Amino acid sequence: MLHKLFQNSSFDKDELTVVWQTINVEHECHYCVPAHSFIANSMGVDSAITEALRNRTAMPNEKLQVLHDTTLAMVRGRGQISEEETQRFYDAGYAQRQLFEIVLGLSQKVMSNYVNHIAETPVDAPFQRFAWEK
Repeated sequence: MLHKLFQNSSFDKDELTVVWQTINVEHECHYCVPAHSFIANSMGVDSAITEALRNRTAMPNEKLQVLHDTTLAMVRGRGQISEEETQRFYDAGYAQRQLFEIVLGLSQKVMSNYVNHIAETPVDAPFQRFAWEK
């Protein structure tokens, strides 16, 4: 249910991928990083975005970098971000709605990432070509 709600947010496919993978990589989810790499590939997301997220390198444009940085700040700050981070997010063209949508994506990924950690979920065959380790 949360997955569908987040997919129907105001974020486009690149932005969805940035939020999902920022969280997956930060949480070091052995299952979700390859799964969302597969999903991004099937949605036609530029592989440069996916690789930057997987390898913790710079995003290909400033707006996606700000989204990544804001998402990461939310994860690390447990939902608390500074006024400067919030203003940078707004200056990039986002609004408060998108801050709440990051919270929605984060809620989805916390449940998924943590369950996969506890269950030690094996990576499905279609996702194995996108295997990832920290």
